[in-house]
Amino acid sequence: MRRPELLIPASSLEVLKIAVIYGADAVYIGGEAFGLRAKAKNFSMEEMKEGIEFAHAHDVKVYVTANILAHNDDLEGVREYFKKLREIKPDALIIADPGVFQIAKEVCPEIERHVSTQANNTNYATYLFWYGLGAKRVVSARELSIVEIKEIREHIPDDLEIETFVHGAMCISYSGRCLLSNYFTGRDANQGACTHPCRWKYSIVEETRPNEYMPVYENERGTYIFNSKDLCMIEHIPDLFDAGIDSFKIEGRMKTALYVATVARTYRKAIDDYKKSPELYLKCTLCQGHYDFSFSDFY
Repeated sequence: MRRPELLIPASSLEVLKIAVIYGADAVYIGGEAFGLRAKAKNFSMEEMKEGIEFAHAHDVKVYVTANILAHNDDLEGVREYFKKLREIKPDALIIADPGVFQIAKEVCPEIERHVSTQANNTNYATYLFWYGLGAKRVVSARELSIVEIKEIREHIPDDLEIETFVHGAMCISYSGRCLLSNYFTGRDANQGACTHPCRWKYSIVEETRPNEYMPVYENERGTYIFNSKDLCMIEHIPDLFDAGIDSFKIEGRMKTALYVATVARTYRKAIDDYKKSPELYLKCTLCQGHYDFSFSDFY
């Protein structure tokens, strides 16, 4: 039984080191541009270099996000950014935009290219399309079920990797392409400036009853409009193994060191216990729903 990669987010050099120490197989980070987390601390080029060297010394990989949906005036900056990244040797770039993907292929072909969930990867034909362009890995859309992911695995080459979110926030709209932030605040989520209005509290007004405000409640399937409960797949590790997923991804590039340490350690234990012995995994109370937080296991 192969062991899937545990991929942990890091918002800073400190958090990267915590992720490595607490069991990450790989860490994904963002630079000061082009990484869709404008409000995160993010890494300077010097910090990225130090982080990559630290991770590699512990046999941990580092992936750099460049998943902006680029406009014309972004392209030259992207090209220069990739030239700098080529010098510090991250293990992969996470990209959503086909034009940015092509620039990476030209500037730093030796660095793996992973296709971001922002590209809305919902079927095996899409995976094969990106594979034909030279992608090493595709991140599945959060909207997919485990059954659908398993079907994708059956239709794609063995050397094309599947990465899937197993824990954390689930954006509304197709895998984060939401316009609420643009509408309410003028800040573009697809340029890294999301203000997370899906997490605000809302009331509904029916047009024939002005000034009567009805709260928006969430049932077990969510509100269908706003952000659902955070995803937690710790109880489904066997199914995730069976689906042929290569990388279990934790969401949270704006999370604290404590959050990252806790989640990394918990999933590290669950993955290792199941690989060692399914019976050992079943004995873990955290893997059987005995926790105090409210999560969801579907979109």
